[in-house]
Amino acid sequence: MSFNQGVVAKTGGTSRIRCVVVDDHALLRQGVRRLLEDEPDFEVVDEASNGTDALKMALQHRPDLVLMDIGMPGPSSFETARSIAKGCPQTKLVFLTMHEDEEYVVQALQAGAAGYLLKDTPAWKLISSLREVHQGGRCLSPELLGKLVDDFRSREDSHVRPRNSTLTPREREIMKLLAEEAHKFNLMRKLDIHNKAQLVTCAIQKKIVKMPMPA
Repeated sequence: MSFNQGVVAKTGGTSRIRCVVVDDHALLRQGVRRLLEDEPDFEVVDEASNGTDALKMALQHRPDLVLMDIGMPGPSSFETARSIAKGCPQTKLVFLTMHEDEEYVVQALQAGAAGYLLKDTPAWKLISSLREVHQGGRCLSPELLGKLVDDFRSREDSHVRPRNSTLTPREREIMKLLAEEAHKFNLMRKLDIHNKAQLVTCAIQKKIVKMPMPA
């Protein structure tokens, strides 16, 4: 069964979203591959089971996306991500992991990742998130965003503020991104909205933003 939500198949020689799937568990790797290849706009060009092979596959295929686990044999996944970002700057990387540690999220973003999703993410949400990343967006699992929202609230309640002077420019950029994503998630949760398209529609209906005029 395809989880395609109205996406037109790209056939006739036009490009699809080319992916490399990286996980040291063969069953999960093959399952993700099957899921992606059921979609008309995805193509899995290769698989890898460790960071060393992941970098080789990325350099060989120059894929649009690398979907990678954390905690595999060989070099750390974050080190591999930095190497992929350096060698294949056009490739976007998304971590798919069981780890809910917020520190891992920060390390992933510092390494250049465009997304961080948990392995219990529903299939349709995974596909939707990867499409969003391919189009230049970012994605974080709602569970992690919920924790960030609670953390920001507790900081506000206790009047705790991070000292920007102790942060590097990159760390401030990451903090800003996490804050924006957390506030966006909090707004969607309050309005019982489940995706960004619905959020935009709601903003137009409430006249918060104007409908773009046709060219």
